[in-house]
Amino acid sequence: MPHMIWKGAISFGLVHVPVQLYPATQSEKVGFNLLDKRSMDPIGYKQFNKNTGKDVTRENIVRGFEYEKGKYVVMSDAEIRSANPESTQTVDILAFVEAPEISFLSLDTPYYLAPDHKGEKVYALLRDALKASGKVGIANVVLHNKQHLAALIPVGPALALNTLRWADEVRDFDEFKFPDENSKKAGISPKELEMARRLIDDMSDTWNPHDYHDTFREDIMALVNKKVKEGKTEEVSEVEEGAPRKTSAEILDLSELLKRSLKKGKPARRGAKNADDDTTDAEEEPAAKPARKTTTRRKRA
Repeated sequence: MPHMIWKGAISFGLVHVPVQLYPATQSEKVGFNLLDKRSMDPIGYKQFNKNTGKDVTRENIVRGFEYEKGKYVVMSDAEIRSANPESTQTVDILAFVEAPEISFLSLDTPYYLAPDHKGEKVYALLRDALKASGKVGIANVVLHNKQHLAALIPVGPALALNTLRWADEVRDFDEFKFPDENSKKAGISPKELEMARRLIDDMSDTWNPHDYHDTFREDIMALVNKKVKEGKTEEVSEVEEGAPRKTSAEILDLSELLKRSLKKGKPARRGAKNADDDTTDAEEEPAAKPARKTTTRRKRA
């Protein structure tokens, strides 16, 4: 079971769907830790003053926004938090759009939303209503102290939340030199186009993600297993301390909220809360994990 990121709610009109947020993907990349070859001690990140070369302690580190080259505005953590007082663990739906209208370029990170606090019925209602409509929800959500635009998507039995890149984060086509979209102007003959289409048809298949593998990772893991069997290993033991705190969200009567939502009409585009919205905001997201303490000892091969 993956680690839960937070508990919160989907704001659907005046209805709140209590949910738990989980990562929908897992990294299978090959990762290497940097070690000191003389003692097998881990090599860590060092914070230092780039001008003097001296170490800087945590209490002397501040956040600065560079508004011009070499010129900064210094802001405290409290000032940054106060700049966005509406940051809550709520998936606030702003609109519903046709799924094909969202460009692949806008897709960022996928998550699963699982029902929480006896919210299975209202969860299933929203999921099935989205499937029937063929649309996805566009929402605001705050993750890791940052506001994201996101798409709420029905996927099989689940509701998935895929964060989206803001419009100004996707580079415009005009920044690049692409061939003209008109085939003739791009110098493509009808015969060449027909052959390319036939090649695509010949290579067409049904999408099955399990047919594709990270062969680089498989080769690296085979090499790792070989070295383990030969006893060519070094031991670095790690102890992790602390655990994230949990949060919760509430759900109100479904039938009454659906009636009120229908009377209320379309929600504000920017997710502004209405004066008579009596729902309760969820708590802030969990604090970051404390730094891990490590101890090392070397094992002879």
